[in-house]
Amino acid sequence: MTTTPGPVRHDEPIRHDEPIRRTAVGRALAVLDAFGPGNRTLTLSEISRRAGLTLPTTHRLVGELVSWGALERHPSGRYFVGLRLLELAALAPRGLELREAAYPYLDDLHQATHANVHLGVRDGHEVVYVEAMRSRASAQISSRVGDRWPLHATGTGLVLLAYADKELQDDVLRAPMVRYSPKTIVDPRVLRRMLAEVRQTGVVITRQQISMEAVAVAVPVRGPRENVVAAISVVVGTDEQVLRRLIAMLADTAASISTVLGATPAPRRPASQRCRGVSLTSPA
Repeated sequence: MTTTPGPVRHDEPIRHDEPIRRTAVGRALAVLDAFGPGNRTLTLSEISRRAGLTLPTTHRLVGELVSWGALERHPSGRYFVGLRLLELAALAPRGLELREAAYPYLDDLHQATHANVHLGVRDGHEVVYVEAMRSRASAQISSRVGDRWPLHATGTGLVLLAYADKELQDDVLRAPMVRYSPKTIVDPRVLRRMLAEVRQTGVVITRQQISMEAVAVAVPVRGPRENVVAAISVVVGTDEQVLRRLIAMLADTAASISTVLGATPAPRRPASQRCRGVSLTSPA
């Protein structure tokens, strides 16, 4: 199995060079924020260190969060996120509600392609996976629901960045960008050209951005007033010569999901037209 690096967020302990004044709510949120895809279970001291809180404060807050159901305690003494947060997440229109609407179409795509399938939404400068279906036959990746990645690093992230407002694009491209593989594109000029191409063609192809063994194809999902509300992608091995077929299937899947979400149904174009203008050999 190919090992892919974890999302940039939560991989390292959170440290504070100087004391930060935080409200009671801020401290409780810092405790929850200590958890992440690479830190699904934590000890009390790990929570304290990652949240930048004293051990007594962490102990008190963790106790309150356990009582409410936001955290649960394993018999080993480690803590993990509780089901009460899942109940709240189900109310989020960009979370489980979106996932529920999209799932039948994503499942069909997964079964037809035998590829890794992702559904992502933008949260600030990151893309968050609200669905992730892994493949046993294609590129072996370790993505999961809830994973966060910088927008520049993934196909879904680049699609969402392409349709974001110019101010956010400028903020992302001015900031330091993490390189996950030798092929990760971090040059703002190249990324700007890629974003322009995505807006023109409605698709992006990313090669070896995170894993040297994977290629991602991603397209936007639209909602009411044709706003881009999410992005879907398939991730396959670099030796698979099926990109034109994947683009056509992704476009059909995105159109179906978009219609369910309230977008105006778009006329279906032949596969050859969907692929027109999309470079299958560029670094994108």
